[in-house]
Amino acid sequence: MNFEKLLIDAQEWLAFYGLKIIAAIFILIVGRWVARAIKNLFQKLMTRHEVDATLVSFVGSIAYFALMSFVVIAALNQIGIQTTSLIAVIGAAGLAIGLALQGSLANFAAGVLLIIFRPFKAGDYIEAAGIAGIVEEIEIFTTKMKTPDNRVIIVPNAKLSGDNITNYSAKTQRRLDLTISVGYQDNLQKVKEVLKQLIDEDPRILTEPAPVVGVLELGESSVNLVVRPWVKASDYWDVHFDLTQKIKERFDREGISIPYPQRDIHLYSAPNEINRETIQ
Repeated sequence: MNFEKLLIDAQEWLAFYGLKIIAAIFILIVGRWVARAIKNLFQKLMTRHEVDATLVSFVGSIAYFALMSFVVIAALNQIGIQTTSLIAVIGAAGLAIGLALQGSLANFAAGVLLIIFRPFKAGDYIEAAGIAGIVEEIEIFTTKMKTPDNRVIIVPNAKLSGDNITNYSAKTQRRLDLTISVGYQDNLQKVKEVLKQLIDEDPRILTEPAPVVGVLELGESSVNLVVRPWVKASDYWDVHFDLTQKIKERFDREGISIPYPQRDIHLYSAPNEINRETIQ
């Protein structure tokens, strides 16, 4: 008798919930397919408009998980589960987790801002958070950088977004700022002509903007001149090293002095009478 009652109850339960469960499964399957299709559509549109690959992947993932959240809630509602209380529980749990993971959430928010506003991209040489290097990868929580001596440094995104960022690769051209010191006895006109000749001889130095050679200041022991040519950003350090060496070699050939700090010490001997009076 009990078995027959259980069988009848099971049939009634299946009749009542069976179609709802099938409908919920159908919603999950179709919803997942639609979420993937929308994700792929977003990624194709952004890729077609040459959006950064990191931003494409991030936006696609966010769109997919947001759509799947709605799909799961719709499936649960179809079965008859009250999602209002479930959402409240998830919200309370999210608040508790958020308080426990404040640092990680700060890095996540900073990562979102870095990806959206793009103050730099992979391959740029930047200086930020006390570190200088080439950006290798921008992730949601951290940014991977490679220093000039081939060290890999993982920097939390919150530190990058909360500090000044100097992007040396943002512009295609950079200006060299060299300070050259010569002696007061040297002919300044000749010095400037030699410097301009060295600039003209280097094909890597750009003619526009025009290079600048001028007297900066009259120092304590030298006359200081500035040499400010413009070069491509990729040629910056090569031209810096080569031009500095060529200036020293040309100055040696032209007899132009490069002062260095020095002191003259003069010793005087006191008369014997003064020495004797001091001793007494």
